[in-house]
Amino acid sequence: MEDSKERLATCISTAELERRWKATREVMRKSKVDFLLMRQDEEFLGGYVKWFSDIPARHSYPFTVIFPIDEEMTLISVGGPPPAEPSPPQWAVRGVKRRLSAAYFPSVYYTGTYDAELAVGVLKEKKRATIGLVGRSFIPITFYEYLRKHLVGYRFVDMTDQIDRIKVIKSPEEIGLIEKTAALQDAAMEQVRKALKPGRRDFEIHAEALYATMMQGSERQLILVSSGPPGTPVPFQPRHFQNRVIREGDQFSILIEVNGPGGYYTEMGRIFSIGKPPQQLQDAFGVALEAQKLTLSLLKPGAEPKDIMEANNDFLQKKGYGPERRLYAHGQGYDLVERPLIRTDEPMKIEAGMNIVVHPSATNPTVWASVCDNYMVTEMGVGPCLHKTPKEIILV
Repeated sequence: MEDSKERLATCISTAELERRWKATREVMRKSKVDFLLMRQDEEFLGGYVKWFSDIPARHSYPFTVIFPIDEEMTLISVGGPPPAEPSPPQWAVRGVKRRLSAAYFPSVYYTGTYDAELAVGVLKEKKRATIGLVGRSFIPITFYEYLRKHLVGYRFVDMTDQIDRIKVIKSPEEIGLIEKTAALQDAAMEQVRKALKPGRRDFEIHAEALYATMMQGSERQLILVSSGPPGTPVPFQPRHFQNRVIREGDQFSILIEVNGPGGYYTEMGRIFSIGKPPQQLQDAFGVALEAQKLTLSLLKPGAEPKDIMEANNDFLQKKGYGPERRLYAHGQGYDLVERPLIRTDEPMKIEAGMNIVVHPSATNPTVWASVCDNYMVTEMGVGPCLHKTPKEIILV
């Protein structure tokens, strides 16, 4: 018989999963929580269910993990009801007591509580339990209302912050996989350099990068590209805006935001020039590079994100460019965007073991330049850049 496990892409080790479960249960005991419950539906921002189960949520099909303090997990996914075999298959899961499935879809209103019904059946096994919700912003009102209506006398608490503080510190095994993602993106950027030329459309270069990342083990892809003539800002654009024909003299901007083997994210952004770049673009890129260096110098254990962002914006404005209005630096892991966010409302301080991407931009009405790379925070500050692609405007 065919070995079913050969179907699996890169998995985290069972030892790493057990490390996570042990750390989680210690926090649950301190908080007197009986169950954790999380529900997500996409891999880009679906890190909680992946972190606990090593199974990703995909394509808006909701996936629920119930994690008890004293026994194995329950997984709830979209699929056929009994006697159909639940998904994911038994041979693909670890630390799981039950796999439950039902045919529910966010686009079909009358199925909106089918997974909640299954969850209530599990949670009712312990009377008047305390249920810790992880990632409350992912749990829809239909699911939550059903829980509250049918679990009278149960206590609900938000455990998101406590789990975040474990999840953001990466183990040596996780760091190894993060480094593989960065290397995969370097290789894709080299493919872009070879493929980029006048006459091709933006989406064709997107497709070249997409293929390169998938062939090296990426499981989920987001790639933003854009082209434009000198004298105009050329920020990254999503697929709907990638039909432009690339011309001689253009700027081409690309951001590769894909995960790698095992599901960990990094991201890398570079600017290409079809011919010699204008001085205005060179100047702006130089300022973006200085801004990145400034942020990296401040990423030390104990640092406050608010202070880092304010220093970045002060620098940009002194150089004559606009302040950052977007998220310009943040953590990454199983989530494309993970805490801490480098902005004024983030309460989590910088710690060793965090994977941080830094992508400042220097912008004004006629130019846009950015540079984007990942770094691991160490006890002394950041380590070497995880990406190896030169930090320069790449000439084609």
